[in-house]
Amino acid sequence: MTILAVAGVSARAMAEAAVRDGFEAIALDLFGDVDTCRTASRWLPLGEPGALQIDVDCTLSALRLLAQRGDVAGWVPGSGFEGLHEVIAEGGAWLPLIGNRPETMRRVRDPRAFFRVLAALGVPHPPVARTAPAELDGWLLKDMRGCGGWQVAPAPPVDAGTPAPPHHVYQRQAAGVPMSATFVADGYRARVLGFNEQIVQPVGDRPWVFAGLVGPVAVAAQVVHEVCAAASVLAGAFGLRGLGSLDFMLQADGRWQALEVNPRPPASLSCYLDAAPMAAHVRACLEGVLPPDGPPGPPRRAEGHRIVFATRALRLADAAAAALAARADTHDLPSAGARFHAGDPVCSVSAAGADAAEVHALLQAAHADVSN
Repeated sequence: MTILAVAGVSARAMAEAAVRDGFEAIALDLFGDVDTCRTASRWLPLGEPGALQIDVDCTLSALRLLAQRGDVAGWVPGSGFEGLHEVIAEGGAWLPLIGNRPETMRRVRDPRAFFRVLAALGVPHPPVARTAPAELDGWLLKDMRGCGGWQVAPAPPVDAGTPAPPHHVYQRQAAGVPMSATFVADGYRARVLGFNEQIVQPVGDRPWVFAGLVGPVAVAAQVVHEVCAAASVLAGAFGLRGLGSLDFMLQADGRWQALEVNPRPPASLSCYLDAAPMAAHVRACLEGVLPPDGPPGPPRRAEGHRIVFATRALRLADAAAAALAARADTHDLPSAGARFHAGDPVCSVSAAGADAAEVHALLQAAHADVSN
């Protein structure tokens, strides 16, 4: 059995998808949740859970340790590695990289390169600026190295023309529903597996934190055509490989604007398990083989998940941990005694239904139940 190491802030979804697709998974993440350790044959830490940030030294030590085994086929970097290009490069020298090359990650996350390519290809996107606009109302300041919405905030009060900090960009806030398209790319083109509605909520002083998603969802045929075409041309322009997602805002009139590309396995992969997403990722990266051509058809069923964030500082009692573990719809399960600060992710809930509306309702109910 081929052994894959899957790494990220949280590796549970990638590990479960890898095992379902016939791999043995070794998980590297911050949390070491109960279900992550139950799924993976081994777990290695990438840093402290409360930091919500991958530690460079921990990551490289873990990859060197796995390289010494001699039986791990490679490692897949996931969420949290967007700004760690040097780590991906050095880690790839120890253990084969199954994902996008460091230079690809760097270009996709360089605001000058990324938005220049969007403009050249005619991909619609909100107005952006490298210096502070004269009128800051309605503008955001975004760190292109971050993920999960934690890196997006209202533009702070500064003088007009003030340069954005390194790796940051000013972006006009766009109206509409936050969406994503899940794709697999081979370095030249992309195959979109489906579309997802993202769940965004305020956490602490961050107004637009990613809190989950529902997919696949139905979108208008013209949107399918345009977004699929955009994903494919962007895959060619940046040399994208494997799983990724194109985040965009969708307006009621069908107009859409691209926000960013996530050049790694996205959180939405759990909505596409029937497409064997981790196997597709490996084949696309190593063999240049994509899933069958053609736009995604009408969804027959929707799935989703939502993150439960701590509303206050707490220590998880034994009874509470047992109650979470006893539910069939809870995931990313913390161990008894785990401590959380306000705003920390505690666990997640999932749901499935006939359509997006039903799944949203089920997630809301489960979220409220677990939060209480």
